[in-house]
Amino acid sequence: MEQDSISLFGEARILLLATDGSSFSDGAIQEAIFICQARNARLIVLHVFKIDAEAVSAAHSLLLRQQEIEPHISQLRKMADDSGITIEVLFISASDPAKAIVEQARLHHADVIIMGRHGKAARMSLLVGSMTAKVISQGFPQVLVVPKDFMISGKHVLLAVDDSPNSAMAARELLSIGQRCQTLQRVTVMSVVKHPADLPQAQKLVNEVCQRNREEGLKASCEPLALVGNVVDSIVQFADDEKVDMILVGGRGRKNSMAKMLMGHVTENVIGLSPCAVLVVTA
Repeated sequence: MEQDSISLFGEARILLLATDGSSFSDGAIQEAIFICQARNARLIVLHVFKIDAEAVSAAHSLLLRQQEIEPHISQLRKMADDSGITIEVLFISASDPAKAIVEQARLHHADVIIMGRHGKAARMSLLVGSMTAKVISQGFPQVLVVPKDFMISGKHVLLAVDDSPNSAMAARELLSIGQRCQTLQRVTVMSVVKHPADLPQAQKLVNEVCQRNREEGLKASCEPLALVGNVVDSIVQFADDEKVDMILVGGRGRKNSMAKMLMGHVTENVIGLSPCAVLVVTA
């Protein structure tokens, strides 16, 4: 089977991999290299060194940091060489690393920002630096978060939806994935509400998403699932039980949306607890 048939990012041409030099970036690195190898995409590797705005020795500090992270970058270059891809490495210093990552992604016209995750925690704020949460809050169109020891096989995707515009954008991305990924066998569209009275509306939403995907050519089976319960726990537990490859979620939803499902802290907690990769899509 050709590698591009199992890539969930078949249309991506430029990827920006934000790495901190730790082993927690391993999953993100492997996935970035795989996507680039499968689709002949361009990979930009970015390391942002945080400095104080008043720092007078920023240039010297950046040089020292480059030397410290060089073994990590050398290993990354070797992995890229072994996979037959070339990478561009950028070192920059900034007082706001999250903002700098997004600025560089936009400057280089990246389709996706790929980042690792520092362990598993109940809240993103507990993760070292909470850099991923800060990057996502910048509103970049697609941010893929990959746990340290995880590889995306491309068989089962979970779409978590509410009635927000960003959730609708995530649903459109799901259709794009389904149309290009030959190994995708199963799609689950889930909506979780806190109160039983909201369940019919949630069921209607997931049914409509699945029906639309079928009508527009989704080949994988599409399963609607509406639940009453804790939003984060329900998404994470299902992903763990059903061996989901990737969770798709919208970015920050608007106020007063159904169950306020994907408001910022919910998305962050799903990322922090998820056993698999999470793609955050923002309109």
